[in-house]
Amino acid sequence: MTSLLHSGLVPMLASSVDLAVVDYAILAIYVLVVVAIGFALSRYMKSSSDFLTSARSIPTWVTGLAFISANLGALELVGMAASGAKYGVATAHFYWVGAIPAMVFLAVFMMPFYYGSKARSVPEYLKMRFDERVRALNSVAFAVMTLFASGISMNALAKLLNQLLGWNYDAALWICSGVVLIYVLKGGLTSAIYTEVLQFFMIVLGFAPVVYLGLQDAGGWDAVTKALQGVAADPGSVHMAVPKEAYDPNAWTSAWSPMLGGSSKNPMGVDWFAMIFGLGFVLSFGYWCTNFLVVQRAMAAKNMTAARNTPLVAAVPKMVFPILVILPGMIALALTSMPSKGYRIPPPILEDKAVVAGAEAVKQAAGLEAAAAYQLVREKTSLAQNGLNKETGKAKSLLALDEAKVTALIAEYAAKLPADIAAPASKEIKEHFATALADTNKDYDYDGVILSLVKKYCPPGLLGLALTALLASFMSGMAGNVTAFNTVWTYDLYQAYMAPNKSDSHYMWMGKAITVVGIVLSIACAYFAKQYNNAMDVIQLVFGFVNAPLFATFLLGMFWARTTSTGAFLGLFGGIGGSAVFHALTTATGNIDEAGKLVNGMKGGYVAVLQKFPSEMAQNFWLAAFAFIICFVLTAGISLMGRRTKTDAELKGLVYSLTPKVTAENQPIYLTPGFLGALLLAGCIALNIYFW
Repeated sequence: MTSLLHSGLVPMLASSVDLAVVDYAILAIYVLVVVAIGFALSRYMKSSSDFLTSARSIPTWVTGLAFISANLGALELVGMAASGAKYGVATAHFYWVGAIPAMVFLAVFMMPFYYGSKARSVPEYLKMRFDERVRALNSVAFAVMTLFASGISMNALAKLLNQLLGWNYDAALWICSGVVLIYVLKGGLTSAIYTEVLQFFMIVLGFAPVVYLGLQDAGGWDAVTKALQGVAADPGSVHMAVPKEAYDPNAWTSAWSPMLGGSSKNPMGVDWFAMIFGLGFVLSFGYWCTNFLVVQRAMAAKNMTAARNTPLVAAVPKMVFPILVILPGMIALALTSMPSKGYRIPPPILEDKAVVAGAEAVKQAAGLEAAAAYQLVREKTSLAQNGLNKETGKAKSLLALDEAKVTALIAEYAAKLPADIAAPASKEIKEHFATALADTNKDYDYDGVILSLVKKYCPPGLLGLALTALLASFMSGMAGNVTAFNTVWTYDLYQAYMAPNKSDSHYMWMGKAITVVGIVLSIACAYFAKQYNNAMDVIQLVFGFVNAPLFATFLLGMFWARTTSTGAFLGLFGGIGGSAVFHALTTATGNIDEAGKLVNGMKGGYVAVLQKFPSEMAQNFWLAAFAFIICFVLTAGISLMGRRTKTDAELKGLVYSLTPKVTAENQPIYLTPGFLGALLLAGCIALNIYFW
């Protein structure tokens, strides 16, 4: 396998590590176990319901852990660690503001509708509440979203294997996707759910030691806090973007106080309104309450009580997960600010052609003045990495290389580089040069934070455990999205519009066939995700396009009987379209180069730049808020202009005011979803106050 992965398409880093036998053994055992789970469950896959929905037979503790584990892909481990370094404690809002309240709302109010309606998916519920048009639109939008989310997970995994072990990105992506395909294809949703439970425990066991060792090395929490306060006072000292006015002293260590001072006082670039409305209301409730990926786990529960308790069981570990996934990023930034630790957040990966071009430039620069030598290396490396701007005849954008480090690089390597660095015989020096050249880049690849900490702190055995935890998280993210995708495709698109009234065996065959297609399309989306240096930024963008307007549709549909089918369809269509228009006309300041030109059209502003936001995350929050408002206003307005399309009798079980309330007979009040939800909300409030 090693010879295949070291194919040279992506340069290996000299700092990559070699796994010991025990590490490979742990990794191999995990892969064999998840594949064995798929084969063991395959004999129970006798119908399309068994394969696609688990026939509603899973106990609460399993669905609860699967509920959270399905969300433990790149979004959680790589993305949250990246955001911990980039934005600090404010990232915990994705839990204490952006998850727990919505999970409680799902358990108390929305699961009775989902589970009680007997719908097999969220789009099917929309058909029952509205009509086929709304179902079709949501099905297509959701299918696209799940493919992107799956691709983001696999992109992060392939980057992990490339940066940590030097394996080829493309081969790692395809091989790991193949493992997911095997166990999902054999055991369906049930296989994905049970492997997600295993993955949950692997993630906790694999990451707890990394957090502990990193915190000890940094000198403890007080030392981390002091270092991050220093970063807030002088972001330029660690090559971060320097704000126009100073950040709040606690910009990385407080959750709310920097935001109350305005968007310019915190690195996330958002104020309290954008956080509460954009994340805490629109994105949060849109994701946890309407995203079929997570709702599907609760709908697989064995009865109504188990279904309602599923999000509550998941909320308990969710509340404390910032310690496991956000704190590593904060530790990484603190260590970067401590020169004595010899650590930095990893730079972006250089393409092989950029390494070769950089080596040629270094040799040519040997006899030049320092300034001219620096410009030569910077321009040639940038051209090879970013491509040619046909208007200027220069690189599309210049890499942010450190002049002092480039000068030192030239002094060290100009005489020792071989005539042909691309030749096989030059492999070793090329690897060392590639690492040194990459280190001259002042920019950060925040997605590499957790990988670099694993590399720094994990000895043999522990390294294998941490690597397996990462592998588990990414495979979990892909499996969760693919099983949601195959259900929506089979029931809400294929059966509904393309091939109705076929046999159950036919739909089971289609479910398996589309699983293969979903894996391949996810791989294509992984290559798109490579354009971003923070998985959280791109995943929140995708959610803003799909979940934000959908939540407005659900909110009106579930709690206002007057909402019409035409209003819901046109409102949802307008919300998704509004997202696209907003993205086309806005971008983040980091996406504008020194000449005022757009660097990457995929990050917005590809029609015109009417508004620049301080960060991509701020752009995402406002995009979500805009999409929600557009959908809400259009849906309500069009519904009021038209006549009601469904009677009270038809809406029974689908609208809150027309549905008998679910009561927990013979159950003590302290075990009811309402009481447990109140306890969880109280815990969230306490955490927000403590980290104020």
